[in-house]
Amino acid sequence: SRDSAAMAEPVANAAAPAPAPGRLRNAFGGVLCAFTLILIGVLAFSIRLFSVIKYESVIHEFDPYFNFRVTQFLSKNGIYEFWNWFDDRTWYPLGRVIGGTVYPGLTLTAGSIWWFVNALNIPLSVETVCVFTAPIFSAIASWATYLLTKEAKGTGAGLMAAAILAMVPSYISRSVAGSYDNEAVAIFALVFTFYLYVKTLNTGSLFYATLNALSYFYMVCSWGGYTFIINLIPMHVLLCIVTGRYSSRLYIAYAPLVILGTLLAALVPVVGFNAVLTSEHFASFLVFIILHVVAFVYYIKGLLTPRLFKMAMTLVITVGLAVCFAVVAILVALVASSPTKGWSGRSLSLLDPTYASKYIPIIASVSEHQPPTWPSYFMDINVLAFLVPAGIISCFLPLSDASSFMVLYLVTAVYFSGVMVRLMLVLAPAACILSGIALSSAFDVLTRSMKFQLSKLFDDGPAISGNGSPNGSSASTVNTSSSKNEKTEKSEAAPKEKQSKKNRRKDKEVTESVSVKPKKEKRLSVLPLEASIVSTLLLIALGGFYVVHCVWAAAEAYSAPSIVLTSRSREGLHVFDDFREAYAWLSHNTDVDDKVASWWDYGYQTTAMANRTVIVDNNTWNNTHIATVGTAMSSPEKAAWEIFDSLDVKYVLVVFGGSGWLP
Repeated sequence: SRDSAAMAEPVANAAAPAPAPGRLRNAFGGVLCAFTLILIGVLAFSIRLFSVIKYESVIHEFDPYFNFRVTQFLSKNGIYEFWNWFDDRTWYPLGRVIGGTVYPGLTLTAGSIWWFVNALNIPLSVETVCVFTAPIFSAIASWATYLLTKEAKGTGAGLMAAAILAMVPSYISRSVAGSYDNEAVAIFALVFTFYLYVKTLNTGSLFYATLNALSYFYMVCSWGGYTFIINLIPMHVLLCIVTGRYSSRLYIAYAPLVILGTLLAALVPVVGFNAVLTSEHFASFLVFIILHVVAFVYYIKGLLTPRLFKMAMTLVITVGLAVCFAVVAILVALVASSPTKGWSGRSLSLLDPTYASKYIPIIASVSEHQPPTWPSYFMDINVLAFLVPAGIISCFLPLSDASSFMVLYLVTAVYFSGVMVRLMLVLAPAACILSGIALSSAFDVLTRSMKFQLSKLFDDGPAISGNGSPNGSSASTVNTSSSKNEKTEKSEAAPKEKQSKKNRRKDKEVTESVSVKPKKEKRLSVLPLEASIVSTLLLIALGGFYVVHCVWAAAEAYSAPSIVLTSRSREGLHVFDDFREAYAWLSHNTDVDDKVASWWDYGYQTTAMANRTVIVDNNTWNNTHIATVGTAMSSPEKAAWEIFDSLDVKYVLVVFGGSGWLP
């Protein structure tokens, strides 16, 4: 028995299946992909730290100071006090209800991070968390870009797009360390919502559809740009219906988003019933009705005979048109009573670029609301502007629901970025995704060509075709396919002899078309070795130029905080800290209840750093109040003093030019 067991042991070992090479390759590829994503996240985080290294850990710009002040209040008093907070230090004597007039996503996110790290006994201040929130979410946005691009064109394109987004200057301008604004988390929410929509479109999973609605809810909490999502996705659904690409997956991807997303959006106080009453949301409801009509038509088509289906179609079209006309009439009646037809001022300024300059000059006066110049595109997306057209072509080879969504996203983002320079931020992910697809497709063709040509070069067999062309790979492939076709024709020669001349001619045309088609495909997909190497080196050089530009933009162009000014001379770098010194003087030398008048740009900084009551601030919700302050500042001393005295103003913050900006 021992001998038999000893003999059976090597047999059992020999019978054990060896690990398949494909599995090892996939496992190694998965590990390499995960490691690459970690490096991309580290890159996205570290490239945004130049502001902290060159200056210090400080909040930038104007709006971030209000968000920082709100986060301080949230971390100190809790979420219930935050929702009911009436701020009497702004817009004196009117005040402002903070909980009902802000998008709480950024504040709640940073507050949750602060609570979490303090629960782990990591003593971080609220300001430190606020400074590094944007770089952290930049890394997460890069990973979300990978997931979205992977759903459309595979892993290679996803990694390429994620690496490009991690460095794109347009996104860096709004996500450097210290840029504590809504866009810091909103771009992640935007890309992740699109990913879940495309994922649901590819899988038809109700689980991903529910997650998509929750991600849309987070986007609504974070930024007013959520209206871009709720209009872009209906446009894509309508495009799929018109082009005959309707499926049950399309229904699952869209219907839960409209129902759950609208209900959740209405829970955000700053949105409320605007989720169903404003014109920005009406397109989603109209497409929702059209989708159900189309779904009903496809359903009854599977139940009825063609004759009965034709009769039912007539009835459905009649009833559907009547319902659509009734809905449109109701919508027209609802919006006709509004002077702006149910649209907000910023939405109207996007649809009509001249609207703001005509009716809302305070919006038109903001620099980030101006149309961009052509150099702005090269500054913010650089070489991506030349790669995007190639990415569009790649999306059509072949065209899928996911790739058509990418093209539609790009087209709409290009239009809106051309209207308002601030929306270059929305264009950045689309440009990165299309550029990543273009580079991935190009490297795929080039590396495959080099591998194929090198394998033929080192092969012992004949690699040159009969005609002696240097492109022996393609020619040999064609010769092989033609020889196969000759064998097939010889094997089928007997039955073909019995056919008529007309049928033989048709069969000959079919066989020729079949044999010619792979010949063309091979010639297009395989390039000469020299051309492949040169093209690869050029693309690598282009990528190096992009990296150098992004690092320069992050270090020099977008890292200087506006609260700290610098200048260079022969003696070196000079730092002007006049703003913070002025706010510190107000904080230490004035009474707590004193009122400070300033132009609205400096209202948030005054309340956050000086902790004094201001008349107007950057919220700009009351144009009359701003006009009163503007009248006072442009009037003679006596008239200005009377206006300021009526507002209980004790100090006026004046910013004038001289040796730098001196407040």
